Amino acid sequence: MADGSAFLSGKRCLVIDDEFLIALDIQQTLEGAGARVTCIGDADEALAALKGGAQFDVAVLDLKLSGFARDSTSVAALLTERGVPFVFLTGLRAGNELAQNFPHAPLVEKPYQVALLMDALRRALDMN
Repeated sequence: MADGSAFLSGKRCLVIDDEFLIALDIQQTLEGAGARVTCIGDADEALAALKGGAQFDVAVLDLKLSGFARDSTSVAALLTERGVPFVFLTGLRAGNELAQNFPHAPLVEKPYQVALLMDALRRALDMN
């Protein structure tokens, strides 16, 4: 892993994104870095998985999930409570009020660059 992504090797990563192709791209990127990835398309399913005992080392959360009643802040709150670091991924521009309640979470704007996402994940894991 010459690109410096060894920090994800063996990590259990949760990816929440309602756009299938973006979730697939993130999954392939993280798996290429050695992570074990679970992709989920909405906040309710993610909350059910977490409350059902699913455990993760880090997460990538699409902040605004279009077509669903929730955004991913309910998942972010539960992850924060459990001490699981995460990164917000968003098509909304910086300064988004949804993310303001989670100042510890790096924010990466869509369309994202792999290097920026990986750097944000590294920072999230380093802060924990």
